Amino acid sequence: MKRRNVIGLALCTSLAAVWFSLQFQTSASEPTVVADEEMKPVDVNMHDFMEGMFQGPYRRLKVAMEKEPTDPQGWKALRSDALILAEGSNLLLIRKPEKDVPDWLKYSVASRDAGAEIIKAAKQKNFAASKEAYVQMLEHCNACHKQFENGKHILKP
Repeated sequence: MKRRNVIGLALCTSLAAVWFSLQFQTSASEPTVVADEEMKPVDVNMHDFMEGMFQGPYRRLKVAMEKEPTDPQGWKALRSDALILAEGSNLLLIRKPEKDVPDWLKYSVASRDAGAEIIKAAKQKNFAASKEAYVQMLEHCNACHKQFENGKHILKP
């Protein structure tokens, strides 16, 4: 091999080694994987959590459900708020109450699943199915509010 080819090959090999090591190097600024048992809710009471997490998307979705969206932005907004509510229901799974945990989990999962149905129907631009899933989601939320909040904060479609 000619000297120039050997030098070129050595340079390419060195650059490849540096690139490879950088791809798999972690730094102190990179997040580490958090084990499930380390997941914990932010320290706020349930009322503040519900208000902060659910009130805005619920109010916007309530308006969106009054009439069928007429443009892609309307459908996107409907899906977005349904997604926030559905994923918020997942967060309820780590905010278990002191008693009646099985009921809490049941309502949280049912609300999440109804929110997912809203999204699915909205992706198909099926307003009737979106509305039906929305009403179901509120029924699950209200069943939880009746049991855990003595009937306060009942949501209206």
